[in-house]
Amino acid sequence: MNPFFSDIHKNFGFGFMRLPMVEGRVDIPQVTAMVDEFLARGFNYFDTAHGYLDGKSELALRECLTSRYPRDRYILTDKLSGHFFETREEIVPLFEKQLAACGVDYFDFYLMHAMSHDRYVRFKELGVPEVLQALKDQGKIRHIGMSFHDTAAVLDEILTDCPAIEVVQIQFNYLDFEDEKVQSRACYEVCRRHGKPVLVMEPVKGGSLVNLPQAGQRVFDRLGGSSNASYAIRFAAGFEGMMMVLSGMSTLEQLRDNVSFMEDFQPLAPREMEAVETVRAIIRNQGLIGCTGCRYCTEVCPQGIPIPELFAGVNEKRNGGSPADAAAFECLKCGKCEEICPQKLNIRELLVVAEQELG
Repeated sequence: MNPFFSDIHKNFGFGFMRLPMVEGRVDIPQVTAMVDEFLARGFNYFDTAHGYLDGKSELALRECLTSRYPRDRYILTDKLSGHFFETREEIVPLFEKQLAACGVDYFDFYLMHAMSHDRYVRFKELGVPEVLQALKDQGKIRHIGMSFHDTAAVLDEILTDCPAIEVVQIQFNYLDFEDEKVQSRACYEVCRRHGKPVLVMEPVKGGSLVNLPQAGQRVFDRLGGSSNASYAIRFAAGFEGMMMVLSGMSTLEQLRDNVSFMEDFQPLAPREMEAVETVRAIIRNQGLIGCTGCRYCTEVCPQGIPIPELFAGVNEKRNGGSPADAAAFECLKCGKCEEICPQKLNIRELLVVAEQELG
């Protein structure tokens, strides 16, 4: 851990993007129990964003965490998402709305959300870095950062242009490690060259590295003793400079499993690393759609198409399962979903595939 962030107790964080839900509402009793156990086990880092769970994430965090614990018991990260403001004048009111939703007076980390080349250009034109620096000077932000979804070359350009960025959140997992689109390894290496601590998102790739094809499951079963999530999260946490690995946990059981192997973190042993490489090859040969279920696409889709559910159905069918009935949809081919997709998926083409395969 970087000593600059010594208030962080352990390098494992609770992402508030995939909380347990009941009839469209956050399961507050279960999330409260998850928060209590997370803190009791010595962890203290929480991550949210204004759009997570259609605006319910920040409010759940206030109800389950910030209204129940003193401010020095937790580290809180929130994000500035570009589709919630159009002008520079709207940034501070949005920020204040986020503080109120979370029930806090400041954020420990505040990230420019889902930066790509085009989004960063827009943020810079609107003066976002200057606005965030002013908020930091006022004590409302402790550290400025960004979450990132683009090429390593673009990341290098941004970090060179904006030295105010203190931390970088990247997608990093064993499946995307050498992926030509996600470029996990290359982006990580850029962060290291710039001396920026790394926050890891999607270490289990939206759960796809937990729910494995049968051939991949057999590889890990032969190792014995650890969960699929353990191999994925420990892979990401084992690299130097990883300040925080986030997990969007959806049940108390998932949380208990995750903290059990992150309380006294041990990197993957050589035999485990070999198994991970074998599983990676098996998954790639399945031809699955690389959707993580982040739902950024559904936030901007004018038709409200349940894109993650459709892609999950395709993957289920390709894995030999029986997907649920697909919902009817009419795609306008506007491309808004592709502009925001962290996985750089050709969503419009894949929706045609989904329609063909799921009927």
